[in-house]
Amino acid sequence: MLTIKLKKGRQKSLLRRHPWVFSGAIADTIGTPTPGDTVRIIDSDGEFLAWGAYSPSSQIRARVWSWDEAQTIDEEFFGHRIEEAIRIREDLLPNEQTNALRLVYAESDGLPGLIVDRYNDGVVMQVLSSGIERWLKIVSDLLVDITGADWIYERSDVKVRQLEGLNLRKRVIRLRNTGSGSEYPWLVNIHENGLEFRVDVQEGQKTGFYLDQRRNRAYVGELSRGKQVLDCFSYTGGFTINALRGGAESITAVDSSLEALNQLEQNILLNKLPVERVDCRRGDVFQILRSFRDEGRSFDMVILDPPKFAPTRAQAERAARGYKDINLLAMKLLRPQGLLTTFSCSGGIDMELFQKIVAGAALDAGRDAKIIQRLHQDVDHPVALNFPESYYLKGIVVRV
Repeated sequence: MLTIKLKKGRQKSLLRRHPWVFSGAIADTIGTPTPGDTVRIIDSDGEFLAWGAYSPSSQIRARVWSWDEAQTIDEEFFGHRIEEAIRIREDLLPNEQTNALRLVYAESDGLPGLIVDRYNDGVVMQVLSSGIERWLKIVSDLLVDITGADWIYERSDVKVRQLEGLNLRKRVIRLRNTGSGSEYPWLVNIHENGLEFRVDVQEGQKTGFYLDQRRNRAYVGELSRGKQVLDCFSYTGGFTINALRGGAESITAVDSSLEALNQLEQNILLNKLPVERVDCRRGDVFQILRSFRDEGRSFDMVILDPPKFAPTRAQAERAARGYKDINLLAMKLLRPQGLLTTFSCSGGIDMELFQKIVAGAALDAGRDAKIIQRLHQDVDHPVALNFPESYYLKGIVVRV
């Protein structure tokens, strides 16, 4: 039987049910496991700890499937895990609220390396580990059967795959015969909290849309009435359109992508909202904020939703400087009693550090500020208590 044996004393994290086994914790490998093989994980005394998926190229040498010694890792196992994950979401997010949500969130749903997002009648999946790669065909078949999806598109084009020794790829995996030809709908219309968005699942960020910000977008919309809003890293307009519906007087949307800004304008028209209230600016957000500062411009609300600056803790120090700079610039652009809604999606920056960074920015800007709300990823991105790494999206709303 393929087995990895841990060094003495290195079983503690597994006993706390953390699902990762690092290479440095392994004393011996029994047999010759290949990428994605299921291995038995034992402690230094030979006692069973877990079943895991083996990954010889990664520092995370094994990811746990199950802590139950009697469990068989097979098609039935994956079907049960996927069904359970989807059932939880159905209770939390009824279809009338949205038809776009995360169905499977990797370790939080006991399926390390698997991301599955529903977009209307289709599914976008990411395969991020050797274990899921090994079971890809079975998992794809199960997703079609369980979700009834018309199509599945794979967005395994993220660099973390390279740490697993896997190539990056994007492709159609499944396509039902719907009578509409052989092309899948790469531009998908979704609805969320009474608004509609067109999502590019082929080329868009992440799997096409930032599903984790759903409730935060609605909350920002409630705060926006009568305000002049600056939406930084606006992407295709999730925050902008919620602010517009919420009654914002004007919105300046800034993003580096012309394609995203064009889609933002299309989403405004899709929702029959006043496009003349939105000024789209293409360019580097840091540079544009500096130019606004130099011009003496000011706003009632600034939204900062930047990309990931620090994927790991090793990059946190460098990322902290970037977060401080951009929050400092935003503070200087806010009118008295203005609101700063600021986020970090970096796994290497926890909420405590993020709050310290924003506090330092306020101090350097010479502004007094207080937190009026903390924001987090939405309910379809649950945080497993045994896997704190699944908590990545941190946000605070600050009155300046």
